[in-house]
Amino acid sequence: MRRISVDIGGTFTDCFVVWDGKYIEAKALTTHHNLALGFNEALGKANKVLDLELETILSQVDSVRYATTLGTNALIEHKGPKIGMLVTAGFEATVPLSRARGYGEGLDDLGKQDMPNATRPQPLVDAHMIYGVRERLDFQGKLVMPLDEDNVRTQIRSLVDRGAQIIVVALVNSVVNPAHEQRIEEILFEEYPSHLLGAIPVILSHQVAGRKGEYVRATSAVVDGYLHSTMYHALSALEQNLRAHKYDKPMLVIHNSGGMAQLNSTDALQTIHSGPVSGIAASEHLAMQAGLGNVVATDMGGTSYDIGIVVEGGVKHYDFNPVIDRWLVSVPMVHLVTLGAGGGSIASYDRMYNTVKCGPQSAGSDPGPACYDRGGMNPTVTDADLLLGYLDAKNYAGGSIPLNARRATAAIEDTLCDDLDCSVVEAALLIREKVDDNMANGLFTELRARGYDPKEFTMLAYGGNGPLHCCGIARNLGIDKILAPPLSSVFSAVGAGNMHQMHIHEQSLYMVLYDSNSRHIFDDYARFNSIVAELKEMGTQDLLRQGIPRDQIKHSLELDMRYGNQLVQTTAVIPQHEVHGTADVLALISQFSNDYGKRFGEGSQAPEAGIRINTMRVAAFVEHETVDFEDIRPVAAELRTPPPKPETMRKCHFVGHQGAVETPVWNRASIMPGMQIAGPAIVASEVTTFLVDPGWTFVAARQGASWFLRAVASH
Repeated sequence: MRRISVDIGGTFTDCFVVWDGKYIEAKALTTHHNLALGFNEALGKANKVLDLELETILSQVDSVRYATTLGTNALIEHKGPKIGMLVTAGFEATVPLSRARGYGEGLDDLGKQDMPNATRPQPLVDAHMIYGVRERLDFQGKLVMPLDEDNVRTQIRSLVDRGAQIIVVALVNSVVNPAHEQRIEEILFEEYPSHLLGAIPVILSHQVAGRKGEYVRATSAVVDGYLHSTMYHALSALEQNLRAHKYDKPMLVIHNSGGMAQLNSTDALQTIHSGPVSGIAASEHLAMQAGLGNVVATDMGGTSYDIGIVVEGGVKHYDFNPVIDRWLVSVPMVHLVTLGAGGGSIASYDRMYNTVKCGPQSAGSDPGPACYDRGGMNPTVTDADLLLGYLDAKNYAGGSIPLNARRATAAIEDTLCDDLDCSVVEAALLIREKVDDNMANGLFTELRARGYDPKEFTMLAYGGNGPLHCCGIARNLGIDKILAPPLSSVFSAVGAGNMHQMHIHEQSLYMVLYDSNSRHIFDDYARFNSIVAELKEMGTQDLLRQGIPRDQIKHSLELDMRYGNQLVQTTAVIPQHEVHGTADVLALISQFSNDYGKRFGEGSQAPEAGIRINTMRVAAFVEHETVDFEDIRPVAAELRTPPPKPETMRKCHFVGHQGAVETPVWNRASIMPGMQIAGPAIVASEVTTFLVDPGWTFVAARQGASWFLRAVASH
């Protein structure tokens, strides 16, 4: 297997290369003005390890997989085209009103507690650019008012005259019957053919989101349209960069659904948060192979701290109406929580509480933390880590980024020391303690909100800063086991390399499996089977278009079901994809009842209220060869061996300990599987630093995996 996978974050571009059994990890600073430059630099470092030219590698790899935060950044920076929108006449205010509560979506917890002072997000489509067209379909897709094509042409021309650069079409009930949206697309291309310079892209809402809910479907289409040009040009430029270096295969783009597809089969909306989702996919793969049970995946990079949950058996949590930036959308996305806490998080003085505040603002990669010596003036978490003795100023990031301790000292001193009346080291300890507390609180809230006890989980700590901060976070949560997985600094890129090509298609409907009033069991089997078959074929065609043989394509079926008119609906994974009789329908009901009981407690089922299906969802996928992990469980205590003599000693400061502590330092390459190191200690590598706090023990495992274990007595 020869494969390249890349995860471009806000600060670093991570690269993972698989070459005939060799695993190479490399990092470079993200070049936001041209992402291809950072990609080439990171890949160039891997080339040196293999002693091969860039063109040689790219001409011989099986695939290049690409996860990006470009779409997220474009939303945050509000860089997008001027959107024109066509809706059903009378529904022009749907998006601007945002269900009257859109100003609260996407706010942090503090903002939600102060809703009267909350401000609406800057709109992606202006109210005066939303035009109604005369048409109407009912909830079953039946014609109520035919499409007035002359009216459509007039409205399109008016939007273009007002400067619309892209047209979004979101008609009522189009997910049930898309005929009118499809006809509007035809009319637009009749007016502005694709071969003309003035051609305008068009986004149809039923193609972006297949579920009912006019507002979320409309916002999904708007966000997709807003990112369309940015993603198209940026990813096309990256693909051209690959072509220029003799890569002749399609580039694969990671989706936030947990799969991937070729660029020509990817919507812009599907790329949001694709990097963190790749890390969760890698966590699922590792947990299943190593038998880790419940795992909480934590990715601490330079800009953010991403949290994902994988419960025993590899079951992932999905968000079907996630909030992206400030917008509620309708897209099946692997659930994750992102906190503004990373190595580049800026520390400032909190006047209200007379303490330190960390994040969510980040110094990013340019100019970066003050110690990068690139012009950054604000103190960051990385500056604090350097002054506390954890980082090697001469060998940070493999020596590619020399750190300047004087800059870090000046930044912390000028910003914090006078207000806090403390020394630089004391301020650095406060920064360290605050950022670890922030991450622990976010992790605790996420687990407890879903009914889980943090003590029942193994923490996976990865990303460039994950192994550096994991002990402090776990200590606050009562977690005793931390695993820094193999290739931890580029673990999300490893996940991108393990993805399968997959497309998810779904359809909203109203299908009653059991009518409690008439006591009737569903018997329209042809309707059920035809919808499933149609969704399967849509996914199959997506994969066939990408050159996948039909006999390699697999499908999975999920049904969103509920009792009566309950607001809560439960997703049931259904092994049988067709129904042909009452026994099959009862099997669907039984599956739903079991899943509902597991989630809400046995006995909470309420079939007397009726049972119905709200959404059908089919995933079409093809499985690829994956990177497999060996048994990485820690060696039994009686079989562990002592480490070699430390390479050096360093004075470090730890939260809760007075004064500097003489701390031994080892190189990770010299620590063989089975060796055990008692904290405090530092185990350094070219791409990350493993900090073993006092009271913790570091145990090396196979394939470069590292365990942090805490004795019960040290609680």
